[in-house]
Amino acid sequence: MRFPTVSSPHHTPAKSVSRVMGAVILALLPGSAAATWFFGWGVLINIVLAVIFAVGLEALMLALRKRPIKPFVTDYSAVLTAWLFALAMPPLTEWWITFIGIFFAIVVAKQLYGGLGYNPFNPAMVGYVVVLISFPREMTLWLPPEMLAETRLDFLQALTVVFTGSLPGALSWDAITMATPLDLMKTELGLNRTIEEIRQNPLFGDFSGQGWEWIANWYAIGGFWLLFRRTIAWQIPVSMLGSLAIIAGLFWWADPDVHASPMFHIFSGGAIIGAFFIATDPVSASTTPRGRLIYGAGIGVLTYVIRTWGGYPDGIAFAVLLMNMAAPTIDYYTKPRVFGEDRHPPGH
Repeated sequence: MRFPTVSSPHHTPAKSVSRVMGAVILALLPGSAAATWFFGWGVLINIVLAVIFAVGLEALMLALRKRPIKPFVTDYSAVLTAWLFALAMPPLTEWWITFIGIFFAIVVAKQLYGGLGYNPFNPAMVGYVVVLISFPREMTLWLPPEMLAETRLDFLQALTVVFTGSLPGALSWDAITMATPLDLMKTELGLNRTIEEIRQNPLFGDFSGQGWEWIANWYAIGGFWLLFRRTIAWQIPVSMLGSLAIIAGLFWWADPDVHASPMFHIFSGGAIIGAFFIATDPVSASTTPRGRLIYGAGIGVLTYVIRTWGGYPDGIAFAVLLMNMAAPTIDYYTKPRVFGEDRHPPGH
């Protein structure tokens, strides 16, 4: 005979894992829709494929570990990991690259560490970095935004490219792809061109690249909604974007001919989505209030360092993973003092 629980807690937690993950996915929808609008059906195809692979691999690993499948699959954590991974990928990425990335994200970075709550690194960023390092050419095949594209692939054409790797007709990759704003900026600066000269390229808009800055705006709207709902804490997004803006602003003020403006860095690449959706991962990020400020600031500074002097145009993924390693130490030294605890115990 089963008896009802009479000890505390008596109330169901207001923020279950599935509710938190579901809210983050909803917040991603505006930015995901904007990315699809500007870069085509490949974005949506990437998301769907990544989610299918992630849920399937999660269920397989849970079965192999003899763990219940439904509670963990329906908490949406695998879906969110896949969604974030897919948004970081070029729109026409072949399916097998997506599978490899999701395999490392779900199987290696998550399940082999014990599952959700035990992973020290952000799974989506682990998967992304693996394919970025392993397939550098394929990871640079970005399409131009809608307003600059001479050729737009329909849904079936995009689906064919993703599953076969073959472009329709006489099209070539060089004809339909374009450098990202960060990549173009880094390449042209290496050729000793000034920022003003580089920004004459039609790829650039008001702050960053055309299309890219609008996508960042929609991610920001979703991020502000998460802050309003208190799904995420404010410290990491504010300190990350603030530190990125400050360090970029200092170099820009010192020499605006060779250093891009703070607004360019904030609205380019994965800065906005990284600040609100990736760096705020509740498992791999710092958890103390002061720790979150240090953690976010570290990501912002490392992102600028990698973008400016590193070998990759964007540094969000690498910066997040590096700060994931530092998060336990940061939390250890920033633990709030327990009420009633003596700051200077006897003998010290």
